[in-house]
Amino acid sequence: MNRSIRIRFVIVSLLSVAAALSLAAFAFVELFTRSIEHRLDQELTDHLNNIAGQIEFAPDGAVRLPDRPTDIRFSTPYGGLYWQMTDDSRGTQTRSASLWDYALPLPDDPQETGTVHRYNLPGPDGETLLVQERKIIARAPDGERSLRLAVAIDTATVTEARQAFVADIIPYILALAVFLVAASVAQLTFGLKPLSAIGEGLERIRARQATRLTGPLPGELMPVVDAMNRLLDDQDVLIARARARAADLAHGLKTPLTVLANDAGTLQERGEVEIGAELAHLASVMRNHVDRELARARIAATASLRTADADLGQCVAMIVRTLKRTPDGERLGWTIAVPEGLKLGVDPSDLQELIGNIIENAVKWAKGRIDIETSTSPSGVNLVIADDGPGVGITDLKRMTERGVRLDSRMPGTGIGLSIAGDIADVYGIGIEITNGESAGLRVSLHFQPPLPSPDA
Repeated sequence: MNRSIRIRFVIVSLLSVAAALSLAAFAFVELFTRSIEHRLDQELTDHLNNIAGQIEFAPDGAVRLPDRPTDIRFSTPYGGLYWQMTDDSRGTQTRSASLWDYALPLPDDPQETGTVHRYNLPGPDGETLLVQERKIIARAPDGERSLRLAVAIDTATVTEARQAFVADIIPYILALAVFLVAASVAQLTFGLKPLSAIGEGLERIRARQATRLTGPLPGELMPVVDAMNRLLDDQDVLIARARARAADLAHGLKTPLTVLANDAGTLQERGEVEIGAELAHLASVMRNHVDRELARARIAATASLRTADADLGQCVAMIVRTLKRTPDGERLGWTIAVPEGLKLGVDPSDLQELIGNIIENAVKWAKGRIDIETSTSPSGVNLVIADDGPGVGITDLKRMTERGVRLDSRMPGTGIGLSIAGDIADVYGIGIEITNGESAGLRVSLHFQPPLPSPDA
């Protein structure tokens, strides 16, 4: 099921507009039909009064009407307009020429003088007629006479007018429907625009370009914005507390572990070599765990929780400057090709931890030189750190970032440096590829996401 507000709104708008305009069109057609029927009814009343006013009697008492009809349709056979007059006292019936040989089948119901009766009766050509009948009293030479006068018109006129009105109104109804739906979509787009602003604000927070939702927003959305900002504040507090507790716990364990290692050494000096060695090993394993947790406590939980963005060139320069001052770093030749200004979506301290562990490992094994260079492409930034050391066996390449793995226990270290680098890479989605160099040494390639745009751009 599609959960898009926009699509739901458009569907509801289409249905509601279609229903509303359908009802409106039906109402308009009915009103138009009633208007036409009222006009026809008024027309029949006028004809009825006009014919009644022209009735004359011959000297012998026969009813006589003027030769000139009041409407041409009265003289056209089946012309759609008819009149009929019945003289009940003499039993005679006079009809318009339009009726030809057909007589209106008027119902034999009681009539009150002057009262108009209305019927729907079959006509001479199979049509349906709207009929008005009235009983009148006329003064004849032989005295007052009762006459039944009826006027009828073909209702096909109403049907044709109704159909013509529907044909005329449909294009306007469709145009109105399009306008209303377009207006609804425009209203929705304008109304949802503040939600887009909230989404952009959250994206800026995720990219660490902002820490809170700010900017002019409608008053209706301010409770949501305030709740989100409070949630961000609470999240920062919880993360800070969790890191502090992890660090406190790790630091709290370091002192007892130091004492335990010293006691292990004392036992070995007293001749308890086996138990002393076992305690020293346990203390070393526990210290490695503590050091690892201290390092992990400093790593951001997710990329969106980084405190800032890192400059790759500055980070590499600072690490290399520090390592050059070490005894191992002083004897090496360095080739650095990393430009400054490449902003990466990685916390600066995490990037220093990541690159620092890799370069420190290279310094440990390099014989004479270390090369560090970068290359950029639409897919991201590649940082390559290569040394001219002995390299690693094929089976050991995949094990280098595993926790606590030391491929040569003769070299100093805890074996957690590259493991921490792997943890940081997992957090930020950084690709790590470790291969042996073409001639010698180890080659570590880091693939970062595309650099962030410069704030001045």
